[in-house]
Amino acid sequence: MVNDHDESFYARKPYYVSVQAGSILEDPEATAFEFEVTANEEELNRLQELFEEYASMDEAQTGQYGMKMFSSASDKQMNAGVDGILLDVYRLLYELGTSETKNHIATMGLFPEGSLK
Repeated sequence: MVNDHDESFYARKPYYVSVQAGSILEDPEATAFEFEVTANEEELNRLQELFEEYASMDEAQTGQYGMKMFSSASDKQMNAGVDGILLDVYRLLYELGTSETKNHIATMGLFPEGSLK
C-alpha cells in the first residue's frame, strides 16, 4: 500500500543547484544557480550527501596544507579524492538534469565523449 509519504518521496520536483556554493534550492529566484535538475527525495538526498562529502574533503585538504609535516596523505591523493567527488556530483547532475543542464555538463570536458548517457 502506498501512503502519502511514499508518493511525495518518489515524486520528482525541479531544483536549482549551485556546485560552487554547494546549494540545492527550490526557488530559482533565491540566489544564483548553475544547473536545473528534477529529483525525488532519494535523489536529492544523494546529491546533498555528495555536497557534504565534497565540503568535508575540501576542509580536510585545506587543513592538510596547514599541517603539512604531520600529514600522511599526499597532495595527489587529496586532490584525487576531491576531484572524484566533484565528478560524482556532475555525473549525478547530468542524470537528473534538464536537457540544458545535460548539454552544459557534456560540453565541460569532464567526461570522455559518449560516456554520459
